[in-house]
Amino acid sequence: MTQLVLEQALNGLQFGLMLFLLAAGLTLVFGIMDCINLAHGSLYMVGAYFVAAAAQAADSFWIGLGAGVAGAAVLGLLLELTLFRQLYKRDHLSQVLATFALILIANEAVRMLWGAQPVLLNPPDALAGPVEIGGFFYPAYRLVIIAFGLAVAGLLYLLVAKSRVGMWVRAGASNREMTEALGINVRNLFTAVFVFGAALCALAGGLLGPLLAVQVGMGESVLILAFVVIIIGGIGSIRGALVGSLIVGTVDTLGRALLPTLLRAALPADAAATLGPTLASILIYLLMAGILFFKPQGLFPARA
Repeated sequence: MTQLVLEQALNGLQFGLMLFLLAAGLTLVFGIMDCINLAHGSLYMVGAYFVAAAAQAADSFWIGLGAGVAGAAVLGLLLELTLFRQLYKRDHLSQVLATFALILIANEAVRMLWGAQPVLLNPPDALAGPVEIGGFFYPAYRLVIIAFGLAVAGLLYLLVAKSRVGMWVRAGASNREMTEALGINVRNLFTAVFVFGAALCALAGGLLGPLLAVQVGMGESVLILAFVVIIIGGIGSIRGALVGSLIVGTVDTLGRALLPTLLRAALPADAAATLGPTLASILIYLLMAGILFFKPQGLFPARA
C-alpha cells in the first residue's frame, strides 16, 4: 500500500506539473491580458499533433518536441495578430463565443489533416524503461516530465517575478496607458506573452503525448482542469498556478488510485471501480468550492 501511495504521489506530481504548463499560459492571458481564451486547450491539442508529426518525420522524439513547440508558437503568433488583438477590445461574452468557435475549427482542421484515429507518439528509447527509486521501480520518462515541469516553473518565476520583462508585463496589466507613456510597447509585449503561452501548451501536449492519446478533442477536458487550477491558485498568479496545479494533480491522481480500493471494503468490486473515479473527479470541484468559500480570490491572488 505504501508503494502504491508513493507511486501515485509521483504520478500526481507529474500530472500537476503538466497542468501547470497549461495553467501558466492561461493565467497570463486571462489574468494579465483580461482575455478569456477557451481555445487554450486547442493549442495543447494542436501542439501535441505537431510534435507527433515532427517526431515521426525526423524519427526523433526530441527533434519532434522542439519542432512542435516552435510550430505552436508560430500558430499562436498568427492567432494573436489576426484574431486576439481584436478580441482584447471586446467584452468577455464576445471572447467566449469567438474562442469557442476556434475550438470547433481546430477540431475539424485536425480531423481533416490527421484523421479521426489517435496518432501514435512514442517516448525516447532510452527512457522507455523504469528506474529504481527507494525500493520500487518508476518509469524513467515520467521522471523526465517532472524535471521539465520543475525547470519551467523555476524559469517562469524568474521571468515574471525577477526580470525586467516580467516587470513590464505586470506594469502593462496594471496601467497600460502609463506603461506606454514610459516607452514600453505593450501590444508587442502582450503578443510575446501569448506566444509563450502557446509554446507552453505545445510542450505539455508533446510531453504527455506518449502517456495519453494524441487525438481530436483532447484539449477540452484538460482546459476545464486548467481553469479550476487558476481559480484555486488565483487569477493572474504564477505561484498560484503552480500550487493549484500540484493540488489538483495530486488529488485527482491519488483519488482515482485509492478511492476504488477504499470503496471495496463497503461495495462490490464492480461498483467500487465505477464509483471511485467519479468521486475523485467530484473531489476536485468540492476542493475548489471549499477554497473559494474561505478565499474568494484564490490562494495567491495576483497583486499589482
